[in-house]
Amino acid sequence: MHDQSDAAPPLLLRGVRRVGGPAGGRFDVRLERGLVAEVGERLTTRGAEVLDADGGWVLPGLWDQHVHLGQWGLTFGRLDTAGTTTPRQVLDLVGRRVAELEARGAPTDAVVTGFGHRTGHWTEPALVSELDSVAGDHPVLLITGDVHGCWMSSAALRLVGLPLREGPVEERDWFEAQPLLLGLPGADAQNEAGVAAAVRAASARGVVGLTDFEFAPNHLLWPQRLLAGVSGVRVRAGVYPDGLEEVIALGLSSGSALAPEQDPDGLLRMGPLKIISDGSLNTRTAWCCEPYAVGVDPHPGAQHLHGTVNFAAEELQQLLGRAHAAGLEAAVHAIGDAAVGAVADAFERTGVRGSIEHLQLARHEDLHRLAALGVRASVQPFHLWDDRDVTELNWPGRADRCFMFASMLAAGLELSLGSDAPVAPLDPWLAMAAAVHRSADDREPWHAEEAITPAQALAASTGGVRRLEVGGPGDLVLVDRDPLAPTGSTAEAAALLQSVQVRATVVAGRRTH
Repeated sequence: MHDQSDAAPPLLLRGVRRVGGPAGGRFDVRLERGLVAEVGERLTTRGAEVLDADGGWVLPGLWDQHVHLGQWGLTFGRLDTAGTTTPRQVLDLVGRRVAELEARGAPTDAVVTGFGHRTGHWTEPALVSELDSVAGDHPVLLITGDVHGCWMSSAALRLVGLPLREGPVEERDWFEAQPLLLGLPGADAQNEAGVAAAVRAASARGVVGLTDFEFAPNHLLWPQRLLAGVSGVRVRAGVYPDGLEEVIALGLSSGSALAPEQDPDGLLRMGPLKIISDGSLNTRTAWCCEPYAVGVDPHPGAQHLHGTVNFAAEELQQLLGRAHAAGLEAAVHAIGDAAVGAVADAFERTGVRGSIEHLQLARHEDLHRLAALGVRASVQPFHLWDDRDVTELNWPGRADRCFMFASMLAAGLELSLGSDAPVAPLDPWLAMAAAVHRSADDREPWHAEEAITPAQALAASTGGVRRLEVGGPGDLVLVDRDPLAPTGSTAEAAALLQSVQVRATVVAGRRTH
């Protein structure tokens, strides 16, 4: 951990090349007090630490604008249920994990947590009784890959204080239950170790900042992490409705410093109020104008053919109005087109600033409305790779209005890319690749007309910083190749983006990788 009493010492990057620039010219970049102090050729050292770039390419630091960092860190130690296609396959994995625990002599109430399965293709329900049959006395929590639900055993339901049921815990019930997971045995230590590991991994991919939407008191946790040595990334700490009044009582507004005395670099800032207005595609709970395709719904008791509304219009507007009055921005999750329209209404009626998160299925007229209101489009391109087939299954005839990145830019929306980790890997190069080439396999790109260029994808990944200039933040990434080099196809452009290796990451003038 660096000395918190001083700003960063001078750092000189020698012999860099500009991304997307001419092939030849090299120059130097000098950082002082966390800012870009000079840009030019053959700059003098003047006591600065020198980082020999050896012709590497430099670009503004990368941001991930939508992360659940605690959950992302925990995925490294969870039972991996991704790739399963039926409840039975998941149950088999759980049965093997329970057998392993028993063979090691683990306590009979040791918790098993899994993550990654997607239920959008399932034709059979996830039943608590069937999970109990393989879990025994072990509390088992199986979190869906979109983080919108959890299949819990009866022992797990009792452990977190939820009523017994036969189906999964989903949407608002699940979001409200997530903080209870931190009370599980050993959960706090595992969570913090995972966060530290996740920050290191993010730095290795050139990430200098993130917006953390973990279901936790992020405005309190991040200053504690800074004191514990987790200081390699800028953070905008999101808050959910259940913590809104506490944040307001503390006098925090979006952009407020969270630890001004311990954080000379200004890494930690208050972020937006996060509201999840509807569900997700894979759980068939995203709120849509048209009903989901007729078929077997694997979610017991599901009655909403159009999806689920988590907040009535009046309640949503009340929350946004309260945030606006307190100087907080809003980040509102909306996946279905009905939800997008309702969220646009709420932004218009309250005047709050901020972003709409996901914007997965939308009507063109709502894109123009959002642009006119100055609302940012915070999107996660990797989802289009994951959701291609399940979209065609559940939203037939609507795929041309999904992940409309090119249309968003054409409408005048500001685009910000993110991962939604743990739903997708925290890797901005992967997100850019998916935005550029809309196919994860050998098939033709999925609605290629909505792809964006590598330059547009990169511009949407740097936290609003478009170029290195004197007086700008000292947040830089040094890479081994030019990610904007000309290629012959979108597939080649995506492959180039994914092949980029990060040589160094610098945050507020300090090297973090």
